[in-house]
Amino acid sequence: MKKINIHFKVNNREVELTVPANKRLLDVLREDLGLTGTKEGCDIGECGACTVVMNGRAVHSCLVLAAQADGAEIVTVEGLAQNGELHPLQKNFLEHGAVQCGFCIPGMLMSSYALIRENPHPDREEIKEAIAGNLCRCTGYKQIIQAVEATVKG
Repeated sequence: MKKINIHFKVNNREVELTVPANKRLLDVLREDLGLTGTKEGCDIGECGACTVVMNGRAVHSCLVLAAQADGAEIVTVEGLAQNGELHPLQKNFLEHGAVQCGFCIPGMLMSSYALIRENPHPDREEIKEAIAGNLCRCTGYKQIIQAVEATVKG
């Protein structure tokens, strides 16, 4: 298999790797960089568990080839907390009971984070739209939406 060199920034850290040309960003994050907060669920871009923010947009990392990340700026769920302090979204997910089994939470957080970066004051419908690509079997979404609303209200 042909190998390629890629260079990108993940969670404000410069990364340079040589990987197989067909390797997915999800696998680079988990296997090569040890960033296991990004989950693999469906493997076809349907569940959202693998969502990361790439160049300011929420993307399903199971559908992104590592080569497509060359030169990109990526934020994973591990990059939300700063200096040991949880991001307000993370705090509100905890305070509003939006975390149950936890499998979908990294993707929900990253989709919500991308929304808030683009639109600091989304309404309920915009929040629903932003997380529409993320499946959750435990919470029923109500607490997740409330957590995002609490974050944007400050």
